[in-house]
Amino acid sequence: MSVALGRETIRGDFHVLARCTAGSGRLTVDFAVHEITADTIAWIHPGWTHRWDDIADLKGDLVLVRSDLVPAAVLGRLPSTPPIVAANALTDSAFDHLAGEYAADPPDPAILGHLLGAVTLRLSAALPTPPEPTDLFGRFARLVERCHADTREVSWYAAQLGYSPRTLSRAVQAATGVTAKQYVNARVTLEAKRLLAQGPATTADCARHLGFDDPANFTKFFRAHTATTPTGFRIELGGQGATPASPG
Repeated sequence: MSVALGRETIRGDFHVLARCTAGSGRLTVDFAVHEITADTIAWIHPGWTHRWDDIADLKGDLVLVRSDLVPAAVLGRLPSTPPIVAANALTDSAFDHLAGEYAADPPDPAILGHLLGAVTLRLSAALPTPPEPTDLFGRFARLVERCHADTREVSWYAAQLGYSPRTLSRAVQAATGVTAKQYVNARVTLEAKRLLAQGPATTADCARHLGFDDPANFTKFFRAHTATTPTGFRIELGGQGATPASPG
């Protein structure tokens, strides 16, 4: 399970569990930089972009996990921001047991599946407990996740949830510190960055994917929320495109 990592930006449809056992490096997840050191574990969710830098002396294990192999109880409590957690004796034992079975000749798929579940359960137990969202905010957040490419209108989300826009915005601000409109715009901006980081998507492709009627309107929106253009953002990333990847 020990693998070599490159500097390309990757966006997969699977979970990435990265345990660092020695050395250090930097992990950029959805354009936020995290320092990785020995005895830390990163958990990257499906759909998030990530890139590794300064990892010449970094050693550890990288495990790619399909979502259907992660227990539902774990998926329900994962935070929405990249968790970087400290390893402990129990998480190390779970990783080592998984590595031992993976190295068997031949490995048993059924046992591997159970051990993957055990690793994710151990990691979730080490995660900080996320704040309990209000019912309204939780429903809103899930709706935004599904529909942010279709509409950015708070009034539409409020109508779907059966509340006034003002009531919805108060609930969102109480939970996150930003208004409902700012929350939706931030989600659209993040998705735009992810698409641009993947490489081949043009400004017109991004505009179409995110529901903008014109590439110029998308560029105006992107500049307003990032202080740069889509092209400028891609240049800042150093032209690093995403590489397709899939769990074995």
